[in-house]
Amino acid sequence: MSSVTSACLFDQLIEGTLPSHTVLEEDGFVAFLDNRPVFDGHTLVVPRAHYGTLAETPDELLGPLLGAGRRVAAAQRAALGAEGAFFALNEVVSQSVPHVHLHVVPRSFGDGLRGFLWPRHRYPSEDFAADLAARLRAALPNS
Repeated sequence: MSSVTSACLFDQLIEGTLPSHTVLEEDGFVAFLDNRPVFDGHTLVVPRAHYGTLAETPDELLGPLLGAGRRVAAAQRAALGAEGAFFALNEVVSQSVPHVHLHVVPRSFGDGLRGFLWPRHRYPSEDFAADLAARLRAALPNS
């Protein structure tokens, strides 16, 4: 387990030294409202232990992290009338707080959020895509 750092904003929220609007508290995870939500009810699920990136997070926490997010999404449907949820987890780039956190954003049909928040493109050819997939497969770490 990684140590808690006094410089990390999320560690301070978890410890209660900074105020937050807590949604969920469990042994391994805490969830609180994002202070700049995409939509009302946008919640961040974070491990209590400090892990700066997904790569540093132990495998045994990943399933439970998603499970906590699933419970938050169910609460968003029940309490807010959300029709679904958008889950996001930034890895280093666009990760404004260096503490692993899962965004659970309540969604409704017609809410105006369209697809992903970045430009998308098509691969130039099937051969290009096949080569790219093969290179990624070859680079996968052994588990």
